[in-house]
Amino acid sequence: MARNSIGKNITITSFGESHGDSVGVVIDGFPSNFTIDLNALQSFVDRRKPGQSDITTPRKEADTVKILSGFYNGKSLGSPIAIVIPNLDAKPADYEALKDVYRPGHADWLYQEKYQHRDHRGGGRSSARITAGWVAAGALAIQYLKQQGIQVTAWVNQVWTIQAPDAVNTPSPDSIEHNKVRCWHPETADEMIAAISQAKNDGDSLGGVIRCVVDGMPAGVGEPVFGKLQAILGLYLLNINAVKGIAFGDGFSSSTMKGSEHNDELTMVEGRIQGVSNHAGGIVGGMSTGDAIQMDVAFKPTSTIALTQQTVDVNGNQVELSATGRHDPCVLPRAVPIIEAMTALAIMDLLIETR
Repeated sequence: MARNSIGKNITITSFGESHGDSVGVVIDGFPSNFTIDLNALQSFVDRRKPGQSDITTPRKEADTVKILSGFYNGKSLGSPIAIVIPNLDAKPADYEALKDVYRPGHADWLYQEKYQHRDHRGGGRSSARITAGWVAAGALAIQYLKQQGIQVTAWVNQVWTIQAPDAVNTPSPDSIEHNKVRCWHPETADEMIAAISQAKNDGDSLGGVIRCVVDGMPAGVGEPVFGKLQAILGLYLLNINAVKGIAFGDGFSSSTMKGSEHNDELTMVEGRIQGVSNHAGGIVGGMSTGDAIQMDVAFKPTSTIALTQQTVDVNGNQVELSATGRHDPCVLPRAVPIIEAMTALAIMDLLIETR
């Protein structure tokens, strides 16, 4: 039996397939009497939808959100919130040639091995298309956190070998949304766009890194033993399609530092303990420090590429595959709201438990 739910105090259950009738989510545990901004919800989901630009998949989906339950007169009822997003531009015929061929880098053969039956149309259940429902749920969590003074901001920090300079302060949403790659630094964004366009023309793909910062966190969220804040965040973020790694604060570079270099000395600022630096990324001993949480999330290159690759078919024959269909040459630009959504859901779950 596949696991399709995540969360303890607020649970989301995902449903749908890439080229099925629709995708969506059921949210259980969302507080009652909360005013939901439907326009903000739709705008947040729109940031993930396909067909945004010439560096994303050409699939065109409106991704119009429809709330079926748990909502009345502008407010949540406390009962399960069911959200459905129709698939209007599904083209299952595009994948007929892949019905009996296992694509390199995809879960095709593993899905067949584990469940003895699969939906080959665009990856079916394992497609990133299903994250549309996650983003809808995360949009509500974003609204909830804003009421608590917590802001989640993510941006594309690296594509391939092209990396943005470190931002002194958290970039503004306007600076991130100003270009189609969602990098706050204009000159770096232009380089990234050119690299993605070249990979697309070559029939290839690129990976990269999304940086996510959480501002306004109270101290003490998370557990000191099991249930550490970084572990819960990792649970949500590492379940996102194509994510291969996550680093907090200085991450792997901390292994090359001395304790005297990495320790964040403490001071008092306006009656509150605060770090002089933030090498720890806002998490110490499994709990939030109150400083900004900083995470780098690494994405692999998109697996579906037009270049010829060696693979096997359902009968075990060695074959060559030049994949067709609609896909992103780089998933990073559309993954920014997915990172924000899953981060917000993880933190909201912990805040409900803490309080």
